[in-house]
Amino acid sequence: MKKIILALSLALFLAPLTFAQQITRFGVVDTARVYQAYFRNSAPVRNYESKKAEFQNEINKKTEEIQNLKNQKVDYQKNGNDAAVVRLEGEITRKTDLLTEYANAKNVELESLKKTLQNSDSFYKKLYNVLERVAENEGYSMIMSLQQANAVLWYSPSVDITEKVIAELGM
Repeated sequence: MKKIILALSLALFLAPLTFAQQITRFGVVDTARVYQAYFRNSAPVRNYESKKAEFQNEINKKTEEIQNLKNQKVDYQKNGNDAAVVRLEGEITRKTDLLTEYANAKNVELESLKKTLQNSDSFYKKLYNVLERVAENEGYSMIMSLQQANAVLWYSPSVDITEKVIAELGM
């Protein structure tokens, strides 16, 4: 009986070791948040934000001009001044078209600046070095980006190492 109990105890003790396997750990990084934190105070980002604000101010100014013309048109319509109404309709259409062209051109310019910022080789070299260091130190087998939504179907917040990456980048 003692031998059976000893054998069962030994089997229960060794069973977990026999079936032990290495657990693969995955990490998830919100690269957009890392990028934003890293470049928040950089000169290129300040330049981008400055241009964005400048363009928006110009758009607001042109929109206000168009609105003023529309208000004048309503006044002329009330007073029965048809010639002035027709003249203002043409001017409103012309200024609206110019505003649309301006906004489209400036959006293309801003998008180009944004892509230039996002494709900074020095940033990505540093990011990948930090990702490698954090992953190896924390025992992760794979790090995935949250921006690749089709590759991440579910994740536990406990695997999100974004804050550690931001800290390691020195922000």
